[in-house]
Amino acid sequence: MKSVNFKLAMALMALSTVVFAQTDAKSVPQSEAQKSFTQLKTLAGTWKGPVTVDPPQHDMENGSIGQISLRVTSRGNALVHEMKDPAKPDDPTRYDHPVTMFYLDNDRLLLTHYCDAGNRPRMVARVSPDGKKVEFDFLDLAGGNEYGHMNHSVFTIVDANHHIEDWTYMMPGDKPVHAHMDLTRAQ
Repeated sequence: MKSVNFKLAMALMALSTVVFAQTDAKSVPQSEAQKSFTQLKTLAGTWKGPVTVDPPQHDMENGSIGQISLRVTSRGNALVHEMKDPAKPDDPTRYDHPVTMFYLDNDRLLLTHYCDAGNRPRMVARVSPDGKKVEFDFLDLAGGNEYGHMNHSVFTIVDANHHIEDWTYMMPGDKPVHAHMDLTRAQ
């Protein structure tokens, strides 16, 4: 009986591989969300560049270098984005180290930002006509809003080795703080 179950399991795994391969081989036209997601996945790698914040914040010097890493995961179904300050120890339990996940949800490209403020805002994408800019607008928030939340982001792809990220954080009382990162590929 174990032999039959094992053979059945192996046959199902082989069939699922064929189904995935056939799905990948089909030339189905991509939606705008899929095109934007494909474009964002080209940013996989490590990026560094100056960060400016408006209005200036006491804990961040304008022009300091930020580091972003992007990694495609989950068989290409998600993109992981991590921010960190390369001048600080790599200890996300003590220093800012937010993580953002990009993924498709039917015909929408969404992001969920796992914020150091302890909440998880979701945003939905809008793409520019030339496909070089993907703008994310606030959708909803999970978790508390005591310390504010990330509200908006824009990714502008200049070329294969240069992109710009603009993030807007809403402080309590709906006071926006804008962060601008001009990033070049480090790896």
